[in-house]
This record gives sequence, C-alpha cells and structure tokens, in this order.
Amino acid sequence: MFNAWSRRDRPPEDGTAAGLDGFAVDKTFLSSLKGILLETELALTFIIFICFMASISAYMAAALLEFFITLAFLFLYATQYYERFDRMNWPCLDFLRCVSAIIIFLVVSFAAVTSRDGAAIAAFVFGIILVSVFAYDAFKIYRTEMVPRAAQGDQQ
Repeated sequence: MFNAWSRRDRPPEDGTAAGLDGFAVDKTFLSSLKGILLETELALTFIIFICFMASISAYMAAALLEFFITLAFLFLYATQYYERFDRMNWPCLDFLRCVSAIIIFLVVSFAAVTSRDGAAIAAFVFGIILVSVFAYDAFKIYRTEMVPRAAQGDQQ
C-alpha cells in the first residue's frame, strides 16, 4: 500500500527535468504566426512601457499590465499549459485580450501625444503600430478560431 517512493520523491525519468514535465517550451509554436504575433506584441508593449517611464509615468501602468498579460498568454501557449484548463474558452479570452488592448492603447496613446514630449510621441507611434498588431491578431483569432466553431454549432 505504501511504497518507498512517492510520486514526488522519485528520481526524474530519462530525458525529463524534475518537476518541469508540463513546462517544456514548444519551439514550433514560437516560430508560428501566433507565436510571432505574441512576441511582437510583447516587444512593442515593453518599448511603450520604457517610453512612458521616460516621459509620462502616469500611463506606464497600462503598458506594464498589458505586458504581463501578453507574457502570460505567450507562456501558456508556448508550453501548451492552457490545454490543462479545458473548461475555458481560450480563443474567446485571447480575442478579448486583443480587443481590450486595442481600446487601452488607443486611449493612452492619444492621451500621451498631447504632452508633446519626445518619448511620449515615440510611445504614440509605437502605440499605433501595436494597435494594428493587436487588431490583426484579433482578426486572425476571429477568422480561424471563432467562426469555424460557430459554424459547427449551427450544423448540430
């Protein structure tokens, strides 16, 4: 009934790291279109955060929050850890993440450009580029993930 080795006390099997079985990074995802979009969103959000730190620190919280949300989605998708939460509608959550980021960065970017500071203008330019990347990501999510599921539901 009680054996000497419990599951957590066993030595790792060949080829696996101890305790990190579920966190192997899928390198093919990182080079896919969705992976590149998430990496681009992450990089642009970090650049905007740096620009806001240099000029208007009141707006840096929005960029930092979106940076962490995008980082979490990149981590969940790259490790395929999101598959363990099968009751969540991940395409819908990802779509809402993109739509909320579009709204937030449009408002913050246009509010920042009114200060006429060099870093704030750079944040505005990067913000508009980031909004277009988020809009493309939302469009791709809608076309590839949400519309086919709705069509399958209509057929049943």
